Amino acid sequence: MQKIRAFGGILAASTLIIAQYILAFFVYKLPGLPALQWLGWGIWALSAFFGIAPIIIFRRRGGVAKGKSYVETTHLVDTSLYAIVRHPQYLAGILFNLSMMLLAQHWLVILLGILSTVLIYVDIQTADREGIEKFGDEYRKYMQRVPQINFLLGGFRLLQKKRTSDH
Repeated sequence: MQKIRAFGGILAASTLIIAQYILAFFVYKLPGLPALQWLGWGIWALSAFFGIAPIIIFRRRGGVAKGKSYVETTHLVDTSLYAIVRHPQYLAGILFNLSMMLLAQHWLVILLGILSTVLIYVDIQTADREGIEKFGDEYRKYMQRVPQINFLLGGFRLLQKKRTSDH
């Protein structure tokens, strides 16, 4: 039942993201603040990185069986990008929403982005519960070390840990 609810949340968030993208395409050329639009393009590029990198990382380090989906990991991945944030692809969705809001600067795009972000955040909570079910205490310890989506805090913690271990 929980997986059905999680799928429904992901489906709803994805539908809102697609609607936001289509709407943003039509209103992008309306007058807006160019500095915010440039920031939106930068955040869009960052969202692409956080969205694509996990596919490669999970295939290499997650113990995914040949022919299976990259999300069907058998090992807890807590290195590279996953040492910075626990949920990079959810973060990608949130960053994509933000980028569309900044690019379009239209109230309806902003509303769709906010709704989608809320649904993504709810899905993140479900993903953490599933991580605990799958990996137990190892995942709980991981949750204490690595933030859900705050990549700035995660990067800072990783640098701090690296500095401490170098001394």
